[in-house]
Amino acid sequence: MSNYPAIEQLVPHNRPMILVDRALQITADTIHCQVDIGEHNPFFDHQTQSIPAYVGIEFMAQTVAAWSGYHSLQQGSEPSIGFLLGGRRYTSECDVFHHGQILDIHAEKMMEDNGMAVFTSQIIWQGTQIASCQLNVYVPSDKKLQEMKIRSQQ
Repeated sequence: MSNYPAIEQLVPHNRPMILVDRALQITADTIHCQVDIGEHNPFFDHQTQSIPAYVGIEFMAQTVAAWSGYHSLQQGSEPSIGFLLGGRRYTSECDVFHHGQILDIHAEKMMEDNGMAVFTSQIIWQGTQIASCQLNVYVPSDKKLQEMKIRSQQ
């Protein structure tokens, strides 16, 4: 087990929409999380006993959210809402992730400026990369988030 907070403390979602199971390693620019493929996941198809591989983008996005949440906690703040602006060049070597697989999700921050950041991310299974993507994300300041909420209510 890791010495990091439970994933529920790092990712600003509620179950069952928390899709990442645990954080194993977090540095200034990287994170390594794991996902257990199983029935607890809302995208799990009981007939095929699998999850579609395109859900891997959300595994990657939540891994980045966990990175951001951890660093917020380190600075004495609560994890903030963030936005996945886009994923570039998502590739997957499989169509589905199978029941019982434990996926390692790695993300690395490539650049960050004014709440905008670019991460590269990979999904590894048994030592082999099976998916990758570049994620563009945005974490607004508290002030900007309040402005966005007010605009959405108008």
